Amino acid sequence: MKQQVEVKELKEGKYVIIDDEACVIKSITKSKPGKHGAAKARVEAIGLFDGQKRSFIGSVATKVYVPIVERKTAQVISITGDIAQLMDMGDFSTFEIVVPEEYKDKVKEGEEISYITALSKVKLDIRT
Repeated sequence: MKQQVEVKELKEGKYVIIDDEACVIKSITKSKPGKHGAAKARVEAIGLFDGQKRSFIGSVATKVYVPIVERKTAQVISITGDIAQLMDMGDFSTFEIVVPEEYKDKVKEGEEISYITALSKVKLDIRT
């Protein structure tokens, strides 16, 4: 799910879609309008799911898409290797997710964890 906004409404720390990937905005720089043109903006962002750096340059009046990012909680039902089966605490649906190496010791059966979902992708959101 996504919604459309103008570039001038974007803020650092919020989300934007660049190259069909949900990204967190790290910096926005805007130039002044010239004699014959509109003000331009440069948006630097990092991919929410892949960690890649992406940038976008365009007019401040350009419309871009902003993903609807949801933070949810789930209970760990079982762990098999590096795959955990989770049950969402809101709608009780179950799904599987790959547990990254750095979270292996923090994900335990029977415990609740938080996760992020955007653009039909899911990622664990374990904060230390």
